[in-house]
Amino acid sequence: MADPERRWCFADQLGPHFLDSGDQPVLLVESRAVLRRRRFHRQKAHLVLSALRHRAAELGEQALFVRADTYREALARVHGPLTVCGPTSRAADGFVRGLDGVTVLPSRGFVTGHDRFEEWAAGRGDRPLLMESFYRVARRLTGTLMEEDDDGGSGRDGGDRADRGDRDGGRPAGGRWNLDRENREPPPADGGLALPAPYRPREDDIDAEVRADLDAAERRGKLSFVGRDGPRRFPATRAEARRALRDFVRHRLPSFGPYEDAMLTGDPVMSHSMLSAAMNLGLLDPMECVRAAETAWRDGEVPLRSAEGYIRQIVGWRDYMWHTYWHFGPAYTRRNALRARRRPPEWFAELDADAVQANCLSNVLRSVRDVGWTHHIPRLMVLGNYGLQRGWHPAALSDWFHRCFVDGYAWVMATNVIGMSQYADGGRITTKPYAAGGSYINRMSDFCHDCVYRPTARSGDDACPYTAGYWWFLARNKERLAGNWRLAPQLRNLARIDDLNEIVARERHRGRP
Repeated sequence: MADPERRWCFADQLGPHFLDSGDQPVLLVESRAVLRRRRFHRQKAHLVLSALRHRAAELGEQALFVRADTYREALARVHGPLTVCGPTSRAADGFVRGLDGVTVLPSRGFVTGHDRFEEWAAGRGDRPLLMESFYRVARRLTGTLMEEDDDGGSGRDGGDRADRGDRDGGRPAGGRWNLDRENREPPPADGGLALPAPYRPREDDIDAEVRADLDAAERRGKLSFVGRDGPRRFPATRAEARRALRDFVRHRLPSFGPYEDAMLTGDPVMSHSMLSAAMNLGLLDPMECVRAAETAWRDGEVPLRSAEGYIRQIVGWRDYMWHTYWHFGPAYTRRNALRARRRPPEWFAELDADAVQANCLSNVLRSVRDVGWTHHIPRLMVLGNYGLQRGWHPAALSDWFHRCFVDGYAWVMATNVIGMSQYADGGRITTKPYAAGGSYINRMSDFCHDCVYRPTARSGDDACPYTAGYWWFLARNKERLAGNWRLAPQLRNLARIDDLNEIVARERHRGRP
C-alpha cells in the first residue's frame, strides 16, 4: 500500500478527526503574517500559537512543522503532494484551491455536510432559512435526542413537514424539538449557582515560549494586540479539551438549561461550557460533545432541557452559522440593510472597560479585555445590542468580535454578528432585530443593581443608555422596519412618546455610556 499523502492542517484543524489515520504525515505551518493582519486579542494569539506548537510536539517526527512569514513561503520548503480539509474561511479556501499539488477535501469539524444543507435550503423555496427548521433536519440525520416513533410523527409541537428530513427518523425525545421556553430563567436571586470553578489547564514550557515570542514581537513593534495577557484559560491540546468536556458535563451541564440566557456580575461563566474555543481549534469534534451530553441525559445525570439546550447550540446554531457563511457568499459580509455607518468608538475598540459607567457594558467589556471571552447572551444583548442601537457599521463590529474573542473566526462572526446581532441582512436568518432596552437586561441579570443608570428611565441624567437607545434605534429605522410585524406594536408606540425628540437628540450625541 502506498504511503498516505501528507495532510496540511491549519491551526483550527488540530484534532485527530482531521487525519485519515493515526500515522498520516502532517504539515503544520506557523505564519507570522497572520498575526500582522489584524490586532488580535493577546490571549487569542497566545492560545492559537500554543495549540499549534503543542500539536507539533505531540506528533513529533510525524509532523513537518514550518515557521515562516507566509504560507506560500512555508510551502516552498515542502516537497511532494498535499491534501487539506476544506478551510474555514473564504480567503484560505481560495488560496489552497489555487495551489498546484494540493488536493482540497471536504470540510471536517462540523455535524452536517454542505450538500445536505444546500438540499434543505433549496427545499425552502422562498421561505426564510430558519435555524429551527434546519435543527430538526440535523437532529434526524444524526439521530440525536430521538426516540422511535412507528407513525413517523414530528412531535407534539408539529413543525414544517417539508423540513422533517428522513420520515423514519422517529420523534424528538420528550415529544418536543425545542425546550427553549423552559430555559429563560433569570439568575438566582442570591447571585450565585454554587458550582465549582470551571476546568483550567496548566501552562507549560510551550506556553512560556509562546509568551516570550509575543513579548519580543511587541517590543520590536512587529505585532500589536488588544486586551490583556493572562494565564491560559482554554484548552490547547486534545487531552486538555477532553478533560474540559468531562468537567463541563459533570458539573455545569445539569444547570445549563435554566440559566443559559442569564448573566451575573460575579460569575461570567455560570453554567456555560467554555468549549467553543477548543471546538473551533479542532481539538474536539462537535459530535463528541453532543454524544457526551446526550449520554448524560440518557443516564439520568442531566435534565432533558439542559441537554437539549446545549445540543441545540451545536447541532443547530453552530452548524447553521457554518453553512450560512458559505451559502450567502462573500457579498453577505457587506450587507447593511439598516444603513449603519458609525465606526465603533475608541473606548470600545480598545476594550476600555474602566471608561464606561453603564455597569452591564463595563462588566462585559472587562471580561473581553481580561479573558477574551463571554458567553453568548452578553455578546448578543449587551455588546451587539449596544452597537445595533448606536448604528455601528456591521462589518466593523464583526471584525471586532473576530479579533477580540478567543473563539472568533470569520465563519463564526459573519452571520452571527452581521445577520443575527446587527440585522444587517434585513431578516434573512432572524425574524426581528435583537434590540432590547434596560428592562431586559435588568430581568436577566444583576447588572442594574448598582448602576448609575435606571433601567426604566429613557430621559434625564439617569436614563439608561439601552432604554433610551432602544427608542432612538426604532425612531431612526422606523421606515426600514415598517414591514416587520413583530415590531409593529413598538413602532406604533413611537407616536405616543412625547419626549421622543429629546431622547433622539441626547442619544445621537451621547459619548461614553
